[in-house]
Amino acid sequence: MDYDWLSDFEALAQHRNFSRAAAARNVTQPAFGRRIRALEEWIGAILFERTPQGARLTAAGEHFQPHARDLLNILDRARRETRVIGERNTTALTIAATHALSFTFFPGWIRRAMQAQALGAINLISDSMAACEQLMLSGEAQFLLCHVHQAVAPPFAADRFASMRIGDDVLLPLCAPNESGGARWALPGTAAEPTPFLGYSQASGLGRIIAACGGLHIGASATNLTSHLAATLATLARDGHGVAWLPLTLAAEDLDCGRLVRAGSDHLDIPVEIRLFRSPDRLNEAAEDLWTGACHHSQERR
Repeated sequence: MDYDWLSDFEALAQHRNFSRAAAARNVTQPAFGRRIRALEEWIGAILFERTPQGARLTAAGEHFQPHARDLLNILDRARRETRVIGERNTTALTIAATHALSFTFFPGWIRRAMQAQALGAINLISDSMAACEQLMLSGEAQFLLCHVHQAVAPPFAADRFASMRIGDDVLLPLCAPNESGGARWALPGTAAEPTPFLGYSQASGLGRIIAACGGLHIGASATNLTSHLAATLATLARDGHGVAWLPLTLAAEDLDCGRLVRAGSDHLDIPVEIRLFRSPDRLNEAAEDLWTGACHHSQERR
């Protein structure tokens, strides 16, 4: 039995087509077909019926499908947990954080949360919300630091991924000032003068929050540019390209210096939480220490 055979079986059961399944598994179609046949020989039953329209599961294949999925899950979990056991006496610690928080909130928070405790080596992975979610789901990160709003469903099931509120933030509609120091672009826009809008891409967690809270409904507007990086949108806003909803943790200095100003009243602000999500896998000592320190710091803030 080969682990890849199970993954090949899952791919073919999903795509029902040898060429598409082989492409998804990044192997040639002849090699993919040989591996499927090897699995069938190992089991002693035909799992797929080959037809001109593609491949469909036989009765034996349908019976085997849930077992294959369970075996893959068990093997993946065993690999992750065994790796964690091997790291238990080390200081290996991996934290995934969205770009906006990794550059601004994270450095000060990690010092406050751990105080005098030594964490050792920390692998901070800064990426989009979508990429950070995948890191957590694949077991490649022990923690995820991100913005959360009640209008958007949590990225993970609460019964599997514990989380705690470790901070607060607010999303503000900001733009460059005009010559008199007021907003270059006022909200809401009008048909005669639509507001140029700087939006977040689909991979952005902040974009999901703004869309769910109606932040896009600002009167007449047109999306000029999009990015999953809040820092990029902040730069574009400072340069006068339009209005962007930016986290205060990122934009505070620009507001204080007058490089950015409010583009609308405070009823357009979107309060958000900063939350730390924990992997459901077993954690090594460094990760457990971080979780304990974060809990104590969170309780002290209340």
